[in-house]
Amino acid sequence: MIKRIAKSTLVASALLPTMAMAGTTAANGANNAFMMICTALVLFMTVPGIALFYGGLLRSKNVLSMLSQVMVSFALICVLWFIYGYSLAFTKGGSFFGSFDAFLLKGISPDSVSGSIYEYIFIAFQCSFATITVALVVGAFAERIRFSAVLIFAALWFTFAYLPIAHMVWGGGYLANDGALDFAGGTVVHINAATAGLVGAYMVGKRIGFGKDSLKPHNLPMVFIGASILYIGWFGFNAGSAVAANDIAGLAFLNTVIATAGAILSWSLVEKLIRSKPSLLGASSGCIAGLVAVTPAAGTVGVGGALIIGLIAGGAGFWGVTCLKKWLRVDDVCDVFGCHGVCGIVGCLLTGVFTASSLGGTGYAEGVTMAHQLWVQLLSVVVTLVWSGVVSFIALKIADVLVGLRVDSDVEREGLDINSHGESAYNS
Repeated sequence: MIKRIAKSTLVASALLPTMAMAGTTAANGANNAFMMICTALVLFMTVPGIALFYGGLLRSKNVLSMLSQVMVSFALICVLWFIYGYSLAFTKGGSFFGSFDAFLLKGISPDSVSGSIYEYIFIAFQCSFATITVALVVGAFAERIRFSAVLIFAALWFTFAYLPIAHMVWGGGYLANDGALDFAGGTVVHINAATAGLVGAYMVGKRIGFGKDSLKPHNLPMVFIGASILYIGWFGFNAGSAVAANDIAGLAFLNTVIATAGAILSWSLVEKLIRSKPSLLGASSGCIAGLVAVTPAAGTVGVGGALIIGLIAGGAGFWGVTCLKKWLRVDDVCDVFGCHGVCGIVGCLLTGVFTASSLGGTGYAEGVTMAHQLWVQLLSVVVTLVWSGVVSFIALKIADVLVGLRVDSDVEREGLDINSHGESAYNS
């Protein structure tokens, strides 16, 4: 593994249990406090951030179903992460999976130290990444999928898509050894989740009335609140990926601010030019687009590079949720692929450009050229798209065989809230 990666790009490369023996390094109080705050911020992104953002985008008869899917899948992934997830992602193993050496956190105690933080804190931090990745997926096939199917899919996809890609990129696996740059989850989180969402939207099918009836978001203030929570939480997401309160965390923090601001402005400008009026939904979506795009780049590009990435992401995200969505003929309710997929790909590729020291970045590994880094970045994107796509298809097929993917048409028309959960969000 190249020397610079342990400093800034592969979050866990210096923290693997097999690479740092418990008690051989001293814990740093400031770094531990910083990482606990960052972990709480990322958890806050999922519950309530993603839940509110997605919930507001749905019709009022389905909002509670989304909140329930996010909350319960969050809990499921937390438990699975503790049992075997952390072990398979972050212990030394093969190219695609770690091992069961840390099954049920075996051999890890409260005083185990990896790098300068307690390993329990690192486990919790990475757990928060796993939970939000699964939560991102469900927005694509909302308003018509069975609750039980969501949970079966979540368990299978987490095990066979999230964990291997996390290991490949952050756990010393295949893509890590190739030198892929993904500071905080462009491939592991966003492209991974977006691909699963796209496959799921196709397999579950379009909502009744799609393309004919009005299926507009029921609560834009809720969308705005969710986006705002995500923006604040994302500082834990990106700055925390430095795994220390250091210069790289500061760089990631500032890059997150500026890239997101650029994306909000560019999305709003494009919307003004094309639709004559910039919308709150557009500004909120631009916020997410910038956050997604800067995620893989936050700790390795300069501030100028982050701004350019954000400006490009705003336009790319708008194209993704309008033109691309129409071309794909898919009912991706919360525009998971149009935003997270498109902007994740843009961010991953531009990371390979703006990490160059000549463009203000921290620089490539010794002997690596921009052309080579771009090839590695492209490879990581393709591997993630294919791996996640295949696993998603199989996982959804299994869920379909076991319980059926889609609710009955009468249930869908009446709404999932009352039929799947026995309650309504708004009572007159």
